[in-house]
Amino acid sequence: MCEANETQVTQVHLLGFQVHSTLKALLFIGFLLIYIMILCGNLLIIILVTTVDHLKIPMFFFLKHLATADVLLTSSVVPLMLDIIFIEEAKLSITECIIQLYCFGIFGFVQCFLIATMSYDRYLAICSPLRYSSLMNPNFCLQLVAGSWCLVTLLISSELIELFQFSFCNRNYIDHFYCDFGPFVELSTSDTSGLMLHDFINSIFIIFFPFAFIIMTYVCISFTILKISSAYGRRKAFSTCSSHLVTVCTYYGTLMTVYMVPADNSGVNINKYRSLLYIVVTPLMNPIIYSLRNQEIKRAFLKLLLNIRLVM
Repeated sequence: MCEANETQVTQVHLLGFQVHSTLKALLFIGFLLIYIMILCGNLLIIILVTTVDHLKIPMFFFLKHLATADVLLTSSVVPLMLDIIFIEEAKLSITECIIQLYCFGIFGFVQCFLIATMSYDRYLAICSPLRYSSLMNPNFCLQLVAGSWCLVTLLISSELIELFQFSFCNRNYIDHFYCDFGPFVELSTSDTSGLMLHDFINSIFIIFFPFAFIIMTYVCISFTILKISSAYGRRKAFSTCSSHLVTVCTYYGTLMTVYMVPADNSGVNINKYRSLLYIVVTPLMNPIIYSLRNQEIKRAFLKLLLNIRLVM
């Protein structure tokens, strides 16, 4: 509870981007175009994997859910960000801020587990090809995806329940374009040490364990590929996991850039701008990676265009 000389905070003010008025239109148009590209690219993957028969295999099933998470993650932040660019400041209630945090956490961190399941899929395809079909059956794939969503939701919910118990007094502004976890917790006048410890433990389960699992699977994949006698066989085996490997590097590269690289003291709120890598760059890159590097996606897209042309 707030002290007698303190004011209970009911709203959070997001300051957004402090840019010159002449740059607002360019910034708005740029982010709007990127958002449209993210929606079109990821929704296209979702539609293709859902409707095209030869894409109904485990790898693309996981990719569809990764694209779904990308759309939801970006949509939980970018529309408000576009609004802030023009009005310069947004007001959210404490509850609305926590809900945005909740959505952002689930949609962002479920990707760690989805990418890990994709690496397991590549491990089985290359290291145990004879058992692949029997192990990666539709029911097991569904269990992996559902388990990923449920586990992340449970872990994120445990933190957000604690946030509802905190008091927020006096200071009510965040120099950011969305309710980021760190800046929002700093607003609280309650003891946050327990929550920060809880968040650290959750981060180990959500980020470190999936990343360690991905590293182990690719070590095994590398040893298996090196044992292949022909150069063509090694090249073909590597090509089956190259798109996923690029996705791993893009996703964890942006995570490390945002949360692990210390901000330069001479920069102004550098993490605010680093967050754009995670919120817009990664969701934009995933469709491009799979569209350019995967022949099945290309063929499915061309087939879809041909069908649309015939209908018209």
